[in-house]
Amino acid sequence: MSNILIINAHHKYPFSEGRLNGALVQMADELLKAKGHEARIVNIDEEWNVETELENHQWADTIILQSPVNWMGVPWTFKKYMDEVYTAGMGGQLCNGDGRHEDAPKKNYGAGGTLTGKNYMLSLTFNAPKESFDDENEYLFQGKSVDDLFFPMHMNFRFFGMKALPTFASFDVMKNAEAESDFKRFSTHIEENF
Repeated sequence: MSNILIINAHHKYPFSEGRLNGALVQMADELLKAKGHEARIVNIDEEWNVETELENHQWADTIILQSPVNWMGVPWTFKKYMDEVYTAGMGGQLCNGDGRHEDAPKKNYGAGGTLTGKNYMLSLTFNAPKESFDDENEYLFQGKSVDDLFFPMHMNFRFFGMKALPTFASFDVMKNAEAESDFKRFSTHIEENF
C-alpha cells in the first residue's frame, strides 16, 4: 500500500500529559497497518536524529502531524524539529532552496519542493470549542476556520510540494472532552482518506 510517517508533536506539561494525542497516534498506527500500510512514528519529546527524519520524510507517501494547539500553533519542541530537520532538507531532500531561479528572482518563491506526489494530514487537539470557529460573531477567530488558523503549517508542507488531506480536529479537550466521539470520528476520517 503506502508509507505513512506519523509525527506526535505533543510536548508534555504537568497539566497536559498527552494522552489524547498519544491515543490518536496509536489509533492511526493500528488502523493504517490493518489496511496494509507501513507506518513509522516519531515522538517529538523523545530523541530523534536529523538525518533519520529526512529519510523518514523521503520514505513517506503521507505525513500525519498529530499535534496539540498551543498558543495558536504547534508546540515549541515541534518548531525546533522543523527548524533543524526542514532547514537541513533544503539542499534537495525536502526542497531545492526556496524554488526561485537567478533568471527570475522575484517569481516562484516556495516552488522548489521535492516531495511532490506526497500528502500530509493535520490532526489537531484544541482547548477551544468547535463553535469558536467559522462564526463571525465569535470574538477570537472572527469567522476563521481551523485551516485558516493553521495556514502557516499548510504552507510549510506546500513548500515541500506536498498536498493536503482534510484536517481532523478534536475540540474542547480540556474542559469538555468527548474522547469516545473523537475516536469514532477519527476512525472514520482515517477510513475515508487512506
